Amino acid sequence: MQQRASDGGAPADAIALARPRERIVGAARDLFRKHGIRGVGVDTIAEAAHTNKMTLYRHFGSKDDLVVECLRCVAEEVNAVWNGLEAAHPGDPVAQLHAWVRCGAECVCGDDRGCDIANAAVELTELDHPARRLIEDFKRQQRDRLAILCAAAGVREADLLADTLSLLLEGARVSRQSVGPEGPSARFVRMGEAIIASFVQQGGRTDR
Repeated sequence: MQQRASDGGAPADAIALARPRERIVGAARDLFRKHGIRGVGVDTIAEAAHTNKMTLYRHFGSKDDLVVECLRCVAEEVNAVWNGLEAAHPGDPVAQLHAWVRCGAECVCGDDRGCDIANAAVELTELDHPARRLIEDFKRQQRDRLAILCAAAGVREADLLADTLSLLLEGARVSRQSVGPEGPSARFVRMGEAIIASFVQQGGRTDR
């Protein structure tokens, strides 16, 4: 667990050191989304973060380390969304599943750059790249979490439904990038709800 500079009465200089790091990560995430990971150098990131390369390398040993940190931040934000769904519909996995579909639609329709982690997977093809493990773990965990939710909602073929919805979301985000907001991705909610309904009708629901 990362300790914040303000925990335990940290000195003011520790807080000051944390500020450039946050700026660097924020600038890098923005630039990576706009231009791709390969299309942005550390000089550009440092300039956008209003700092210099020396400071950047003091916080991150390499550009690859910075990429990993940016993707880790994305993963944390996605996990917070999951926690929000649970908090909004406590003890009601069926409502959480339908809320997942609506949340997915918001991600698809509100963002023409797609998933940061999926985009990184396309760019970072080297199997030994330090970000590959994070990418694979993140995607696997998201799918598994969805499968657990489907099972909790009483769907018999929870794994198959989770795979289907995961692929629908991935495909919709790519479609949004390639053909725009008026393409198939515009009907994400209708498709997601229809898929859920078909699984319930064909396979029934387990006794809960």
